[in-house]
Amino acid sequence: MESEEKIKPQNFIEEIIEEDLKSGKNDAAVHTRFPPEPNGYLHIGHAKSICLNFGLAAKYGGRCNLRFDDTNPEKEEVEYVDSIMEDVRWLGFQWHDRPYYASDYFGAIYDWAVLLIKKDLAYVCDMSAEEIGATRGTPTEPGKTSPWRDRPADENLDLFARMKKGEFPDGAKVLRAKIGMDSPNMHMRDPVLYRIKRAEHHRTGNDWCIYPMYDFAHGQSDYIEGITHSICTLEFEVHRPLYDWFLDHIAEEGRVRPRQIEFARLNLSYTVMSKRLLLRLVKEGRVSGWDDPRMPTISGLRRRGCTSESIRAFAAIIGVAKRDTVVDMALLEHCIREDLNKRSPRVMGVLNPLKLVIENYPEDRVDGFEIANNQEDPSAGSRRVPFSRVVYIEREDFMEEPPKGFFRLAPGREVRLRGACLITCTGVEKNELGGISELRCTWDPASIGGTASDGRKVKGTLHWVSAAHAVKAEVRLYDRLFTKEDPYETEEGKDFTANMNPDSLKVVTGFIEPHVASSRPGDRFQFERLGYFCVDPDSAAGRLVFNRTITLKDSWAREAKKG
Repeated sequence: MESEEKIKPQNFIEEIIEEDLKSGKNDAAVHTRFPPEPNGYLHIGHAKSICLNFGLAAKYGGRCNLRFDDTNPEKEEVEYVDSIMEDVRWLGFQWHDRPYYASDYFGAIYDWAVLLIKKDLAYVCDMSAEEIGATRGTPTEPGKTSPWRDRPADENLDLFARMKKGEFPDGAKVLRAKIGMDSPNMHMRDPVLYRIKRAEHHRTGNDWCIYPMYDFAHGQSDYIEGITHSICTLEFEVHRPLYDWFLDHIAEEGRVRPRQIEFARLNLSYTVMSKRLLLRLVKEGRVSGWDDPRMPTISGLRRRGCTSESIRAFAAIIGVAKRDTVVDMALLEHCIREDLNKRSPRVMGVLNPLKLVIENYPEDRVDGFEIANNQEDPSAGSRRVPFSRVVYIEREDFMEEPPKGFFRLAPGREVRLRGACLITCTGVEKNELGGISELRCTWDPASIGGTASDGRKVKGTLHWVSAAHAVKAEVRLYDRLFTKEDPYETEEGKDFTANMNPDSLKVVTGFIEPHVASSRPGDRFQFERLGYFCVDPDSAAGRLVFNRTITLKDSWAREAKKG
């Protein structure tokens, strides 16, 4: 028996479902669906919807369908279908029975269109798309009636059948619902139900040359599948009267009738949440593809190194609301950090190397130091890290003339090499341009492990790698794709691409401790003091590629404070 905590309503949608269950509506069943259009890859906004629909079904012992609303063959591809299924599985969900497709129902939807014609509730219109748009009216003024609105039903049936047979060119005729051009809801002003479109469908091929509009296919697909709660984002609220109008005229007594419920979509700062705009970034080569780690797509987040658990945690934190808001990107990044901090083993890597020679350390000597894989989790164990006379440290960890508050390495100063020993800088080598090329140091042999034998305190601790043992890697430093919180806020004559971050990707050559040599794509690590990284699928034998998933701290917040 489920606990009271588990079944307690957490949001207004759950309250609606609870009332339906109490009243015995739809035989006290809960059947939801996630209905993406296969015209692009899913993004983090879709992840919220996936978690909601599949989560509700799981909470109430119901079912959730994955249904592809594939009614526009010009924009749909099998690639998108495959990617969507992969994303849903990766997030940790499994759909009921099998994947469903609106195209499975083209025959039934066509028959319902015929039924509406017979009821004198639909007619064939010869107006072009431009003419229909021009006569639709405004929110405060009614539209103009089509001159073909009063065609007899028999004539409409004949014309519609001929449309199906392909007797008319694309755009020559449409089928429209006969509702009313004076409706205050623009979507109710004799909307188009079918259009002629000669385009090969990814599943039905060339069987059809007429296709139902999304609004006409969506509710009927819900009805066929026995969906009880059709959960949509808020922009579909004005479509609900049309959704219900169709069902009013086709629904049969005794069958489950779906109820549309709207919730606020996810709007995230520093990014765009439109498949159309994301597709543009891909096509224009502004990113490497749909799975570019800078993209807000689920595949991009996965490749970047985010976990499904962190995405589900983010969806749970932002919750379900009735009003649109913008969620700060920092909250998503917080969820990613919290999750990776628990699961990522620590390693040391140097991304901007500065050579350091320990002059009093024997040239042929190699030590091995046991260093914890995760200081916050003793059960994670430890690894043995090799240490030798020449090591690399981060260039930023040394200053010739350090300011007050700089506790890292400087001439004459002693610091700790993490888990290894204490060293003191004794000299600086420079190249012909005056840049620092090498540091000379000495070590305290009595400080094995990084602790002084006489108890003296050392403030600075640096990470390092042995130059002789380090693994060379390509490291891709990803950052936010846009510099503005609202990417759509631009100067006149410019669009959102003007706000793209020119530093959203930097590629450097790093040196990582040898522990990572056997890593596989998808493996995640915390590079100590630098951030969280994962192995990219581009890695191959002899070539290790890392993506930075996220920094250890919110660098954007620090920059904002400086500003």
